[in-house]
Amino acid sequence: MARTLPVGTLVKYTTLRQLQVFEAVARLGSFTRAADELYLAQPTVSMQIKKLADSIGHPLFEQAGGRIQMTEMGKEVYTTCHDVFGALENLEMKIAAVEGMKRGRLKIAVLTSAKYLGPHVIGGFHRVYPEIDIELKVTNRENLLKRVHRHDDDLYILGKPPEGLDAEAFPLLPNPLVVMARYDHPLAREKHIPLKRLIQEPLIMREQGSGTRAAFEQLVASKGMSLPPAKMEFASNEAIKQAIVADLGVSVMSRQSLVLEGENGPISILDVQGFPIERDWYVLYPKGRKLSIVAQAFIDFVRNEGRTSIENFEAGMKDLRFRLGPEENLPTG
Repeated sequence: MARTLPVGTLVKYTTLRQLQVFEAVARLGSFTRAADELYLAQPTVSMQIKKLADSIGHPLFEQAGGRIQMTEMGKEVYTTCHDVFGALENLEMKIAAVEGMKRGRLKIAVLTSAKYLGPHVIGGFHRVYPEIDIELKVTNRENLLKRVHRHDDDLYILGKPPEGLDAEAFPLLPNPLVVMARYDHPLAREKHIPLKRLIQEPLIMREQGSGTRAAFEQLVASKGMSLPPAKMEFASNEAIKQAIVADLGVSVMSRQSLVLEGENGPISILDVQGFPIERDWYVLYPKGRKLSIVAQAFIDFVRNEGRTSIENFEAGMKDLRFRLGPEENLPTG
């Protein structure tokens, strides 16, 4: 039976180091991985967790199928860790503001297909607040949503959030989905290609659970049709683009995934009825979580200046393609 703690015991005997170690174990799901991340010996990690559990008077982890998972009390402590660390980051920002500068740390996770967008918005933000350290995590939709539930990061950039997600979200920038094929594909010069004709082509698809795939499936279903089995499935836009260039099929992806190659490169955008599918990128954060000053500064920035950052980048890429010449982007041989 858990013992009752005298008032003030937890505050008196719990250290920030213990909370830091606990947060790493809880986030990584492993004492060993936490030890590696924190450059500590595993017995030291175990000892810190034991001391914290003793101070609280409740176990924080339990074994389940050969893996560790947080107890209900552990989940409460994990939430508290984020509150404590967030409060300290806010304090640091307030101190910096008094000194006439902005500094702090911001953790952002972005969807794999947003990896073209994220760095340029973040780059614009960094030019305004160069003293802020930014940690960027790129992952697929399934893992990103897990990170949202665990409150692993300050902010998230993704496509349309799923219904029922306990989070606040607002549109960031348009994310039109288009059909892509190799530049010399027979359909590349066709106009108003029927959707029924498109789905007769070998389809290269994102993995199940992808927002891009779901949007394509919804469009096809809305026309009373169904998609044939995908010729290939990939969890990476880069792999899909390579497959397209290898003439293995056509695919639906974000138009922004061509931002480096340009629309005069080895991949063409097909003129298919029903496309582009108009979607948006969203910025999201867990509902009820108090945003740090740094996170709020980022949200204010993207609302006011994020679009300009992307427009400037796209203009720069068009200028680069003009100076290089489209022929240099085409495959040889």
